[in-house]
Amino acid sequence: MTKPDLPKPTEAELELLAALWAKGEATVRELFDGLGQDRPRGYTSVLKTLQIMTEKGLVERTEQGKAHLYRAAASQSDTQSQLLRDLTTRLFAGSAAQLAMHALSMEAVDADELSEIRKLIDAKRPKP
Repeated sequence: MTKPDLPKPTEAELELLAALWAKGEATVRELFDGLGQDRPRGYTSVLKTLQIMTEKGLVERTEQGKAHLYRAAASQSDTQSQLLRDLTTRLFAGSAAQLAMHALSMEAVDADELSEIRKLIDAKRPKP
């Protein structure tokens, strides 16, 4: 079940959420050390972003000794679903089919992905 009205994360917040979804929970240091060098950031920037994310309700923080452990407040699936619903509403007049067709027209799809898409379509077909 999805949480209603999750705050929309910024690009920087999504990067930290992705790391938390992969790790489960992490300290600021662990997140900082794990960030890619393609977008350099300071330790204090990561800390401040996590503090903002805590205030927004995107992450939850617990104390473990002197360290604070952070974890995502919502699952990756819930967050993706909410962001896609918002995108579908704003750009595709609420049509998930239009969103899917546009996405598929943009990139090549390999055989495994195409098979998964067909399974999903078959599952969505009305039963006679």
